[in-house]
Amino acid sequence: MGLGDILFGRKKLKEAVPEKLFALATACVTLEAELGLKPAGKAAVCFKALSGGGFARAERELDELLAIAARDSGSRVTRSEDEYGFQWLVVEDVDFDDLVGTVHLVSSELVSRGFGPQLLASIFRFEGGPHPVYFIYGYKRGAFWPFVPAGEGQQRDNPAELELKAKLEQELPIEPDLTRWFAMFDAPV
Repeated sequence: MGLGDILFGRKKLKEAVPEKLFALATACVTLEAELGLKPAGKAAVCFKALSGGGFARAERELDELLAIAARDSGSRVTRSEDEYGFQWLVVEDVDFDDLVGTVHLVSSELVSRGFGPQLLASIFRFEGGPHPVYFIYGYKRGAFWPFVPAGEGQQRDNPAELELKAKLEQELPIEPDLTRWFAMFDAPV
C-alpha cells in the first residue's frame, strides 16, 4: 500500500492465482476412491463485472473463446448474474479434466486481460454423500476449502468440512484460515 492509497483510502486488490485449480483434478481420484464422492459435472466461475469498455470488450472476447473451448472439449457454458451483481459462468462437462480445464481457461483469460482482481471464486460440485459437497477455490488466496450445506435453510455440516480438510490437505492447497471458508449457498451449480 502506497502513500496515495493511505491518503485516499484505496487498497489495491490482490491478483488472482488460477494455476492451483489443477490440483483438484488429481485429488479427484482420492475423492472417488476413498470418500465415494463423484464429480457432478458442474462448476462455476464467479467474478464481479466492471462497467467500462475494456471489461465489456474482454467479456465479448471471453465469450468467443468459451464458444471455441466448449466446442473443442464438449463443455456447455452458460452465464447468469446473482442478486449482488456477481457474474457466474457455469460450466457443465461429464469429463472432469475438461471441466477443470475450461474453468482454468476462463479465469486465466480474465487474468491475462488485467481483470484478475475481479475474480472471486470457482466452485465445483461433487455428489455421493447425504448432501452435495462443494470445493470452492478462492483466487486471491490460491486455496480450496470444502463447503457442505446441510438440512434446510443456510446450515453447514462443519464436521464433514473439517473431515474433508484433514483427508485432502496433503493433495490440495487448503485454506488454513477457517474464517475465510465462506459459503456459497445460492451458487448456480
